[in-house]
Amino acid sequence: MGDGGELAAEKHVRYIVTVEKRKDSFESLVMEHIRLNGAYWGLTTLDLLHKLRAVEADEVIEWIMSCYHPESGGFGGNVGHDAHVLYTLSAVQVLCLFDRLDALDVNKVADYIAGLQNEDGSFSGDIWGEVDTRFSYIAICTLSLLHRLEKINVQKAVDYIVSCKNLDGGFGAMPGGESHAGQIFCCVGALAITGSLHHIDRDLLGWWLCERQCKEGGLNGRPEKLADVCYSWWVLSSLIMIDRVHWIDKDKLAKFILNCQDKENGGISDRPDNAVDIYHTYFGVAGLSLMEYPGVKPMDPAYALPLDVVNRIFLRKEH
Repeated sequence: MGDGGELAAEKHVRYIVTVEKRKDSFESLVMEHIRLNGAYWGLTTLDLLHKLRAVEADEVIEWIMSCYHPESGGFGGNVGHDAHVLYTLSAVQVLCLFDRLDALDVNKVADYIAGLQNEDGSFSGDIWGEVDTRFSYIAICTLSLLHRLEKINVQKAVDYIVSCKNLDGGFGAMPGGESHAGQIFCCVGALAITGSLHHIDRDLLGWWLCERQCKEGGLNGRPEKLADVCYSWWVLSSLIMIDRVHWIDKDKLAKFILNCQDKENGGISDRPDNAVDIYHTYFGVAGLSLMEYPGVKPMDPAYALPLDVVNRIFLRKEH
């Protein structure tokens, strides 16, 4: 994998573009059911590296819309797959990248998500009813990007998230669930978008998050686990949103991410010398973006999109 060094941006761009074309590869097969998420990871990485034009926008949007369920308003993870909020957010985020939200029936999509809010303020992921704080974030993030937050009971949604807060300052998947960096990002992100960060004990949570940094510089998702590149995003974005990012060693983290690159063929892995994949390539580049790495566009830590994309959505007069 190499000794870190600099970001092999051109190799990563080539890796992302070729993975999408190799439909019969192992990676393509294991990702078939979440291909829409994969599109978001890959395309956002391209945009962060100033190379979104490496793909044909109209082709991408046509494929995204082929995953849409007009009867429900949701998106499936691939053509012919059931609708779920996970894939609906990815679809909306990709359309935001290309400035093509006009391809959507915005109210239909917003109604689909609003219809999944439960009486206690939580959200189900789809019609089968699984509840998780990830889905609270997804619902709030999607509706905010669509300028349709008024379609849900925001106060109840916030109260439910706050009910998932633990004594260590972190958040779990449900009330009483173990604190986990991925869930913490979801809860902090949702609270940030709704202007509710005052519910967080920033020092307590900041301490829990900065303790995720391991000896080698990488971050883990909870105590006693190995460092993993993807937590460069989940932990770092949360620390930025609560203004405690100065509590970790960013130089060591950047070196860890760069050490996980495949400098010959492109892509980033979970930890050094492992096989690369689109997921960790995205989160590695996104982590570097949050640390203002040269040549990488800045990211918005709450919306998980490039800052210029988020500004374009919210600075427009017509909503």
